[in-house]
Amino acid sequence: MADSTARASTRLPAFESKIIAPGEFAYRLVAVPRPLVFSNGCFDILHRGHVTLLAQARACGAALVVALNSDASVKRLGKGDDRPVNALADRLAIIAALEAVTLVTWFDEDTPLQRILDCRPDVLVKGGDWPVDKIVGNGEVAGWGGRVLSIPFIHQTSTSTLLDKIRRL
Repeated sequence: MADSTARASTRLPAFESKIIAPGEFAYRLVAVPRPLVFSNGCFDILHRGHVTLLAQARACGAALVVALNSDASVKRLGKGDDRPVNALADRLAIIAALEAVTLVTWFDEDTPLQRILDCRPDVLVKGGDWPVDKIVGNGEVAGWGGRVLSIPFIHQTSTSTLLDKIRRL
């Protein structure tokens, strides 16, 4: 008699296939539709501001690629000794699970410039706290005819503010 007990699958969730190592990044981009939108960040503790920004970014093109700072890169940003709170593998999985995100990768450098050059996005997007002229890759993307956007925040939320609140509790 067959065992009718349901068993949990040991296969990885489908969204995990959206996580691409930097060395495979350019190869996987061949199949990604254009116009391609690129954004980047730490995305340490995901909040409503993050997901709203990423949904707005995705609406600017046919596909959205997101590059995350590696753990070492986050530490060099000076956000605090305890940052990132979530390890890169966890941050990648959470971002990959978002419907708006087509592919997610990472960078260990201080800036995402190499990933931007790898994918040559049609649209480069950052949150409203970044003036366009300060967005890394602005000159390169504008140089090949792309657009660079600083999308105003709808939700005034920040990971640092959330962590401060948690620490006070």
